[in-house]
Amino acid sequence: MADEKTQVSDIDRSRYDFRYEESDTDFYRIQNGLDESIVRRISEEKHDPDWMREFRLKSLAIYNRMSVPDWGPDIKDLDIQKIVTYVKPKTEMAARWDDVPADIKDTFEKLGIPEAERRSLAGVGAQYDSELVYHNVKDEVSEQGVVYTDMESALTGEYAGLVREHFMHLVPPSDHKFAALHGAVWSGGSFVYVPKGVHVKIPLQSYFRLNAAGAGQFEHTLIIVDEGADLHFIEGCSAPKYNVANLHAGCVELYVAKNAHLRYSTIENWSKNMYNLNTKRAIVADGGKMEWVSGSFGSHISYLYPTTILKGDHSLCEFTGITFAGKGQNLDTGAKMIHSGRYTSSVINTKSISKSGGRSTYRSAIVVNRQAAHAKASVDCQSLMLDDQSRSDTVPAMNILTDDCDIGHEAKIGRISNRAIFYLMSRGISEEEARAMIVSGFANPVSKELPLEYAVEMNNLIRLEMKGAL
Repeated sequence: MADEKTQVSDIDRSRYDFRYEESDTDFYRIQNGLDESIVRRISEEKHDPDWMREFRLKSLAIYNRMSVPDWGPDIKDLDIQKIVTYVKPKTEMAARWDDVPADIKDTFEKLGIPEAERRSLAGVGAQYDSELVYHNVKDEVSEQGVVYTDMESALTGEYAGLVREHFMHLVPPSDHKFAALHGAVWSGGSFVYVPKGVHVKIPLQSYFRLNAAGAGQFEHTLIIVDEGADLHFIEGCSAPKYNVANLHAGCVELYVAKNAHLRYSTIENWSKNMYNLNTKRAIVADGGKMEWVSGSFGSHISYLYPTTILKGDHSLCEFTGITFAGKGQNLDTGAKMIHSGRYTSSVINTKSISKSGGRSTYRSAIVVNRQAAHAKASVDCQSLMLDDQSRSDTVPAMNILTDDCDIGHEAKIGRISNRAIFYLMSRGISEEEARAMIVSGFANPVSKELPLEYAVEMNNLIRLEMKGAL
C-alpha cells in the first residue's frame, strides 16, 4: 500500500490537511471522466448562455485532438477518466460568513480567511471545490465603482459583454491541452473590473479550497484594470492530502490598461497528490505596470509559467517567485516575458529550494520582437539544494529579434554553507532551526513583497517543510 501513495506525510500540515467527508446529501458530484455529456451537464448546472455552452464544446474538441505537453515533468499517471470535474456544495453563495454551512465555514476559519478579511482586505471570495460559497466586498470599494464578483454572476449579469470580450482571449483553448480542458469544464473563479483612475488601497482576495478526493478544480480569474487604475489582488489555495490524484487546471487572465498598475500575489499550497497545471497570463498597455509575486509550496507535479505580454510602449513587468520542492515533488516553474512595445522593461527574480530528493526546474523565456526597440530584460534565478539527493535545473530560453535591446541572465545554484550552520549552532540554535533560518533568509526577497499575514504564512510553510530535513 505504501507504494501506492502519491503524497508525502513527513511534515505536520494539520492546518491545511484537515478535511470533511462530503455526503451526497450536501454535495452534488458529477460522474468521473470527461466526454460531451459531462461537459453539457456542467453547462446546464451553471445555466450558461448559449455562446458559453458552444465555447465549452469547442474546447472539448480541441482537448481531444491535442497531445499532452512534453516540455515538463512526466504526467502519464494522471488519468482524466478518474478525475471528477465538477463538485458542487448544495448551498447558495453567501455574503455573510454566518450564512455559510458550518463545516465549510469551519474550513475557512481554520485557514484564517475571515480573520484576514476583517483585518486587512477590501473584499474576499471563497471557493469550495467547484463553486464560490462566500463573496463580499466593502462598501467603500463598491462606491468607487469597482466590480468584484464571481465569474458566474459576471457571465450573466451587467458585465456579460465585458466577460465575453475578454474570456480566454489571452489564453485561448488552443494554447495547450490543459487550457482546452479548462475551457471545457471551468467553474468558479473571480471577475474584477477597476474603473479608470480608481486606486483600490486595500487588497482584494480570492481563496480556493479543493476538499473532494479525486477531483479537479478549474476556476477562472479575469481581472481588468482600466486606464490609470491601481489594484493589488491576492489568491491563495490549498487542499488536504489524499492517496489519489487531484488536478488543478485553473486559468488567470489579467488586462492592464494604459498607465494602470496591477500587483497579483499568490501562494499555492496544494497537497502533494496534486497535479498543478495552471495557466496565467497578463497583457500590459502603454505605460502600464504588472507585478507578479508567486510562491509554490505544494503539489506532486507543477507546470506554472506566468506570462506577460508587454504590448504597449514604456510598459514594464516585475516577477518575483519562489518554489519549494520536497520529497516526491517535481516542480517545473518559471516565467515568460514577451516584449512588443518600445522602451519596455522586464525583471525576473526567482528562488528555488529543493530537499529530500525533490526536483526544481526553472524554465523561462524572454522574447523581444523586432519592433521592441530599446527593450530591457533582466533574469536572475537562484537555486538552493539542501542535500545530495535533490536536483535543480535551469532551462532559460531567449528569442531576441532586434539588436536594439539590453538583455541579461544570471543563474546560481548552491548548497547551505556548513560554516553558517556551525556559526548559528555555536550561538545555541539547533541545527534544524539554523537551516530553517538560512532558508527563510534566502526566501526573504519574496516574503517581503507579500502583505504581512501572507509573509508569515509563507515563512511558516518553509519551517513546516524544513522539519525532518536533517
